[in-house]
Amino acid sequence: MSGNTFGKLFCVTSFGESHGPAIGCVVDGCPPGLELTEADIQPDLDRRKPGTSKYVTQRKEPDQVRILSGVYQGRTTGTPIALLIENTDQRSYDYDKIKDVFRPNHADYAYVQKYGFRDPRGGGRSSARETAVRVAAAAIAKKWLKEKFGVEIRGWCAQIGEHPMALKDWAQVEQNPFFCGDAEMIPTLENYIDQLRRDGDSVGARVNVIATNVPPGLGEPVFDRLDAELAFGLMSINAVKGVEIGDGFSVVNQRGTEGRDEMTPEGFLANHSGGVSGGISTGQDIFCSIAIKPTSSITTPGKTIDADGNATEMRTTGRHDPCVGIRATPIAEAMVALVLIDHALRQRGQCGDVVVVTPDISR
Repeated sequence: MSGNTFGKLFCVTSFGESHGPAIGCVVDGCPPGLELTEADIQPDLDRRKPGTSKYVTQRKEPDQVRILSGVYQGRTTGTPIALLIENTDQRSYDYDKIKDVFRPNHADYAYVQKYGFRDPRGGGRSSARETAVRVAAAAIAKKWLKEKFGVEIRGWCAQIGEHPMALKDWAQVEQNPFFCGDAEMIPTLENYIDQLRRDGDSVGARVNVIATNVPPGLGEPVFDRLDAELAFGLMSINAVKGVEIGDGFSVVNQRGTEGRDEMTPEGFLANHSGGVSGGISTGQDIFCSIAIKPTSSITTPGKTIDADGNATEMRTTGRHDPCVGIRATPIAEAMVALVLIDHALRQRGQCGDVVVVTPDISR
């Protein structure tokens, strides 16, 4: 199966299945000398892991990461860093009854059409469980970006179903299971998710990510545009069906006089483009937003076909998220971090000795 490696200079190769013995990745291209232990990686994994509240899947995984290579005496050596996360709470028998039936709007049917057969246990390779290794790899990227440039990458859940949530307090985002920045919304969200479970249904969500202190000059002007690769990385997350950079689709209603991000010697007057102009970072905040579809793994019966093409009906049992977007915030942050470190290293390699005389008005 190709397409398991992300990045050009900071390369992350992911492996493993939802119900296999372990998942993991190899990070190749990390600069040497970065202080790194498992304790640097674990906090982001703990933010993403299942079973942290009653509002997400009740699969209980500690997601304890192990560094197998690429670190000596607490520092990266510049060689490949192997990360391993064991699976400890698989219940493969939950999937026995659907191994010959395709879940609607899931990867099942498409997998069989491509490979001729599939691993039905938890979705196999298409499971969101795979995203844990992206989060682990991105923890390394986040640390390097922070130490090198002061980059901060933070995300929050901006909408669940018909409930938009304002970002009123960053501190609140890490204090509730919804990654919501508005404490007043928490009771509403709790009741909403409880009702979804009773209804045997699910719902979509929007997650926003902002990266601050990103240096200007990252990205390329044609195919490897920074915004294009951000969209590529974010769209690779399970269940993501839409990506916006900056104002996104709202630019349809804008006039040029509204959305042109005017400049003065003192700085930019707006950031409608989300920190990217001509495919290259401007030094302004990078702003991205993703739309996540409702999971198709629900208990309400739905029409489908079996492996022989016969009409049938199925309902999904087992442990599933009523809103997969609830745990998507650390994953979205991860993909932004992986794109930014890759382009930072590419910029250093090609243009590291470029002397710029135009002042940086983003600072």
